[in-house]
Amino acid sequence: MPDFVDEAVLHIKAGDGGHGCASVHREKFKPLGGPDGANGGKGGDVVLEVDPNTATLLEYQRRPHRRAANGKPGQGSHRAGGSGTDLVLPVPDGTVVTGEDGEVIADLVGAGTRLVIARGGNGGLGNAALATPRRKAPGFALKGEPGEGADVRLEIKTIADVGLVGFPSGGKSSLVAALSAARPKIADYPFTTLIPNLGVVEAGASEFVVADVPGLIPGASSGKGLGLAFLRHVERCSTLVHVLDCATYEQGRDPISDLDALEEELAAYAELTEIDLSDRPRLAVLNKVDVPDGRELADLVEPTFEERGIRTIRVSAATHEGLRELSFAMAEQVEAERAARPTPEPTRLVLRPREIGGTPFEVVPLGDNTFRVRGDKPARWVRQTDFSNDEAVGYLADRLDRLGIENELAKQGASPGAEVYIGDPENSVVFDWDPAVGTVSDTGETPFGPRGTDSRLG
Repeated sequence: MPDFVDEAVLHIKAGDGGHGCASVHREKFKPLGGPDGANGGKGGDVVLEVDPNTATLLEYQRRPHRRAANGKPGQGSHRAGGSGTDLVLPVPDGTVVTGEDGEVIADLVGAGTRLVIARGGNGGLGNAALATPRRKAPGFALKGEPGEGADVRLEIKTIADVGLVGFPSGGKSSLVAALSAARPKIADYPFTTLIPNLGVVEAGASEFVVADVPGLIPGASSGKGLGLAFLRHVERCSTLVHVLDCATYEQGRDPISDLDALEEELAAYAELTEIDLSDRPRLAVLNKVDVPDGRELADLVEPTFEERGIRTIRVSAATHEGLRELSFAMAEQVEAERAARPTPEPTRLVLRPREIGGTPFEVVPLGDNTFRVRGDKPARWVRQTDFSNDEAVGYLADRLDRLGIENELAKQGASPGAEVYIGDPENSVVFDWDPAVGTVSDTGETPFGPRGTDSRLG
């Protein structure tokens, strides 16, 4: 398996909240000392964090399923359950996170940047927290809420100032090794570079990062060679440097045709991804001029590049000829781009409170005295309910009634015994509606008596 992986799919699940506890305090001469069941603990979150020491997504390709710890259940004597430990997943700098629908969730740039990708479920309330003056000793507690789950795609887009683009064996890795302290693999066969290599280059007071992108060949946009899989790593580069081999012995190849082929592949990539690279400054590097034939070819093609307005620099990674000029030329482009960047505005936290008075639920008729209740609150309350406890079910019914669901069902024309679905369509809970006191029909009347009775009968 390769050591470098720049794409991975993660199946994550946050921790579930711990259940609340239903307990009654007991001691000598005090058999019923009141409720003392404590709340359950919150489930752990799943967090993505940029770690400068992480350079690959290999670990997530090997183990794509990750889950945070659950919260602990509450106990008697007011002993609250412990919260589940957050699961922090380190990712490389420049990781793009997308959802199942392909929408970008976050672009994680900068060491220490964090994203809570799945939130842990809240712990359930114990019966001590549910006690009221009217219900002094609840015989039930609320269940913990399940944690969020998601399938997300991680994709690395290397952060570099300069991207070296060229054919296989064009000398890109040799240039990175000669310009910086990086030591990429160098060999005399095509596609030696299978992963992007980064090197830090210093030119005077300027310091910038250079990325060696795996080689391109004509037809890469249609899947030939390594395809366009690694061109995502030049998206963030402010300057593109075409490394052109002046000492190649392949038939039909020369620096001019190589440049045209590379530009065609960059244009094809722009069409596929809708990311335009045409406005990035270009430099043309005529490499391997230490070879006599290479120097003669550079003399022939350099006027053509000048006519096109492309700045050319002759270099040799072997003898270091032209490397100083190249490093300062790249620094000039990088500094110009940095100076043109808009000054970042100070971060402001905008608080957007939820709308007050809005409808927290929706009742949708399904036909034949059947209805579905949609809404976050009703669905959450159903998940918290222990349906094996009659008192807990009655508490749920009272909450739904106070929310206005029974009034809305009456207005929609529901009659006693109606089937009411609450929750996700795939995992709904079905109730037989038994109206309570105070529900209002569409005529403004309150035809129903106490829960389980109907004043219109008898």
